[in-house]
Amino acid sequence: MAIDPRRFREVCGQYATGVAVVTARCGEGRPTGVTVNSFTSVSLDPPLIQFSLDRKASVFPVFLDVTHFAVNVLSSEQRPLSSRFALKSDAFEEVGYAAGSHGCPVLEGCIANIECEKFAVYDGGDHVIILGRVKEVHCAPANEPLLFFRGGYGTFT
Repeated sequence: MAIDPRRFREVCGQYATGVAVVTARCGEGRPTGVTVNSFTSVSLDPPLIQFSLDRKASVFPVFLDVTHFAVNVLSSEQRPLSSRFALKSDAFEEVGYAAGSHGCPVLEGCIANIECEKFAVYDGGDHVIILGRVKEVHCAPANEPLLFFRGGYGTFT
């Protein structure tokens, strides 16, 4: 029996997630990024994380080619950043960031930044699953996370 894609998306939307922007530098050195809510930790030894990327995303070829990327976990005040990077990959205009250890953009104001070396890429249907080996971590636990639930944004407060 086939599963209706819209119904499946609705059911998966019952699981609240955080929101992150994954950033990298394309071959020309230009910063690029994409909003994801498919981010999770995978392993402590070695330290691995993963995110899924739609094959139709404009940044898809960039993330297949890069050797390093950063996962920027958004705070509740960064909803505009989530929308901005969901709509366009060249969304860095007027966005505060610094170059991380491997040159990837590390966004300011996030509750966490995780700098990674690409570890593996796996087929995931209409997405790919990208694993990263964690190289650097930064945390600002005083801030509240931005949450995504049932197709909309929210916070704990």
